[in-house]
Amino acid sequence: MTPIVLVPGLLCSAEAFAPQAAALWRYGPITIASTLEGKTLSQIAAAILSTAPPRFALAGISMGGYICLEIMRQAPERVIKLALLDTSARPDSPEQTAQRRALVAQAQTGDFAALLARLPSVLSHPAHQSDPALRAVMVRMGLTVGIDGFHRQQEAIILRIDSRPSLPAISVPTLVLVGDCDPLTPPDQAEELAAAIPNARLVVVPECGHASTIEQPEAVSRALIDWITS
Repeated sequence: MTPIVLVPGLLCSAEAFAPQAAALWRYGPITIASTLEGKTLSQIAAAILSTAPPRFALAGISMGGYICLEIMRQAPERVIKLALLDTSARPDSPEQTAQRRALVAQAQTGDFAALLARLPSVLSHPAHQSDPALRAVMVRMGLTVGIDGFHRQQEAIILRIDSRPSLPAISVPTLVLVGDCDPLTPPDQAEELAAAIPNARLVVVPECGHASTIEQPEAVSRALIDWITS
């Protein structure tokens, strides 16, 4: 059985992978990593590696994907398989950095829970933007991370390097998955990842935005089961 490490995204707790942890449980021991230790992606990746199994399959969504790419640079020999969900290898643009810092300022000075409640309308496929269960999950996860954690995560994301030059060095079986309507890391960025990583497999999830693991949990779980068993 293969140990599996799952890395949540920005403002995400372990609940982001709850459906997938249940689906993958029979294939190996599951660890849902904390992203709350460290001020840079390098430090967060090192903290995850310090408690991870000696060798493991690695999957991350969004910011978790950025962290996975950093883990692949720090300890590629420890990763057996890789899955990158709704993520990108590109660095932040100046516009994205400005948006991130504006959101942090809004969280620090306004109603954090109200900001979290608006996330489905920004991140999700139009069919899911009014889903009260999805909204409740996003609010719970964001409150678990907290404002200080949100600030640290955003600054770590802003400082991330361009991972595109290191993609051809990835030699493990790799799944690249994206929602067909992902507004933050759209399908063209997933295609870029899949084209640059040798023998990567691309899966585009229908009727899905950025939060694929909770928007279309069954489709994502099926893709991850195929990945871990192939």
